[in-house]
Amino acid sequence: MAMRPPSSGSFFGGLRVRELSGGRGSSARASAARLHYLSDLSSDPGGRGSGVISVEHDGDPAIPFAVSFCKAALVSRLLAVADEDGYVSLYDTRRRLPSRSSSLEKSAEMRLSDWVAHNNAIFDVCWIKEGSQLLTASGDQTVKIWSVENKKCLGVLSGHTGSVKSLSCHSSNPELIVSGSRDGSFALWDLRCDPKAPNGHGEACLTSSAVVKEAHSPVRKSRTRSRAKGASTSITSVLYLKDDISIATSGAADNVVKLWDTRNLKAPVSNKTSQSTAQPSKEGVTHGISCLSQDSYGAYIAASCMDNRIYLYSALHMDKGPIKCYTGSKIESFFVKSAISPDGTHILGGSSDGNIYLWQVDQPELGPIVLKGHEGEATSVDWCALEVGKIVSSSDDTTVRVWNTKKIDCTNISSPTVIRKRVTAPKIECPRSASHERATTSRDVPACNSAGGELPTSSHSPLRPRVLEFGTPESAKKRAYSLFQEEALETRNSPGGQTDSPSSVLNPPPSLKRKTIRDYFASSTS
Repeated sequence: MAMRPPSSGSFFGGLRVRELSGGRGSSARASAARLHYLSDLSSDPGGRGSGVISVEHDGDPAIPFAVSFCKAALVSRLLAVADEDGYVSLYDTRRRLPSRSSSLEKSAEMRLSDWVAHNNAIFDVCWIKEGSQLLTASGDQTVKIWSVENKKCLGVLSGHTGSVKSLSCHSSNPELIVSGSRDGSFALWDLRCDPKAPNGHGEACLTSSAVVKEAHSPVRKSRTRSRAKGASTSITSVLYLKDDISIATSGAADNVVKLWDTRNLKAPVSNKTSQSTAQPSKEGVTHGISCLSQDSYGAYIAASCMDNRIYLYSALHMDKGPIKCYTGSKIESFFVKSAISPDGTHILGGSSDGNIYLWQVDQPELGPIVLKGHEGEATSVDWCALEVGKIVSSSDDTTVRVWNTKKIDCTNISSPTVIRKRVTAPKIECPRSASHERATTSRDVPACNSAGGELPTSSHSPLRPRVLEFGTPESAKKRAYSLFQEEALETRNSPGGQTDSPSSVLNPPPSLKRKTIRDYFASSTS
């Protein structure tokens, strides 16, 4: 179908003209459409889609705090980078990116656009409305709404009394936003509400529709005064779940993921802090959570914990605690983030040792792929939703690295086991708080430090469902395994088990299967 070329004078128009004149061959598109394992990732230049970006403004380097690929299909290669100086920069990751040695001198050339969004650091960014708008969360205690095309501020979300650390958008209604702050509260915003009087800069100000304070306040076992009260009460991550009703939050004070029903925010669905007895902390210390993420189906929630582990939860069974655990990275600050892949098959994580780690969701015992290149703490990471094999990472070395595969391996590949059925809203009666220390891997697997980032030989085999294995005392292990067997048996014997049971989410009938990233990518190139 013929399309009218947009005006080249606009931001998106110029981007479209550059793309249409790129002249990518059909053979390249056919190769890129194949599903491959992420065992040959590289940020070395030499082709489109990989390289190093130096973050600087007028010659002054800046540390990037947040990176995010656009989630809209037509502009999914757009990358937003927010830094400590309050700038937002946009990049087209399909262009030829420079190497580390030439990244500084070509930094201005690589940028599509940049502007000062805040007079303070930006901790999170969020694309909304098909990539036409961008939300920025800042240390100035506000969230701003920006038009990507003309870099104009469309509104300011004000009301927090601390730095805004995290943002998340409703999956089907881009007008609904949730934000988490260092003041210990999270707030819900409806962008359709009429703004109040503009601020001193003439920007329209919006107030929150609901606020929950002290969402993750530390449990005081004594009357001794806390030495780091501000840090301990901070909300570190918020997540609008795919059921469009629930919100997940995490904090610096505890190792608990709390789920909230937006229809009744007086208390979380369950407010019990289930401190693990299977793996007690030294001197009663609890480990905070730095980041929450979910796959595009809403089936899994991944949580990065300050005990150097990433825990995986089933969104249908949060009350049962983590089902898998991933080790190898070092999470020594709340700036170190992780992200589960859109299809729910891999987990990508930064690390305080400067490496990027990549795990297979179904096989944590294999250990991670280790991607080397950063020279400082690796912090924010993200997946490109529609280009399989492309990821991004940021670091305290003032660079952003875009990683991509250099070759396509199509041997012995089958479709990974992914959950294709949207998760429904949880019932309020079901306990939903979960401790991150309830499960560990059966053993700590050392990181795979091969120079080329190669997987073990078994990594090319299809992903298979595995029996849950936890490094807990024998009683806890038997209890978890028995619950798994009972649920599988009940599901298999029930008349409606193939369509209505929780187990059907893992193996739905063909008529209910949703498209994976490969299906979308293949259809766009056909």
